[in-house]
Amino acid sequence: MPNIATVLRDEIRRLAKKEIKNVTGSTKQAVTQHRRDLAMLKRLVQVQQKEIRFLRAQESKRLNQPTPTGEPLKGTRFSARSVRAQRQRLGLSAEDFARLVGVSGLTIYNWEHGKGRPRKERLGALFALRHIGRREAQKKLEHLKTPPRTRRKRKG
Repeated sequence: MPNIATVLRDEIRRLAKKEIKNVTGSTKQAVTQHRRDLAMLKRLVQVQQKEIRFLRAQESKRLNQPTPTGEPLKGTRFSARSVRAQRQRLGLSAEDFARLVGVSGLTIYNWEHGKGRPRKERLGALFALRHIGRREAQKKLEHLKTPPRTRRKRKG
């Protein structure tokens, strides 16, 4: 014969489990729904990040600039004199040259006078301009929708 205490204890356990299941059931459903929502949002963020990378690459191609990367450029050195020589070779004002690089005219002035150095992301744009001529520079400025300013050559 079973002991009355064990029967009573088993019945209490059964009822307690049933009550806990009723109380926590809605919470469990909410947690499941939140996990689904989080997974969906993560997938959405991944899709958007992929699209942003694609659009950045397209814009870089449109402007004929290298894609910005976090890697330092290998085999390239920065020289204040070369920035000035490059700008003069293209026949551009500091402001127009700055628009091509993606900085301000004052920044170009500081680079040329050795008061500052370009950051990694700007070095790529600066070095990309080494291989273009005056006509290409003028076209890029037109793409940027800025009126190009040419520097006057000094006589003598």
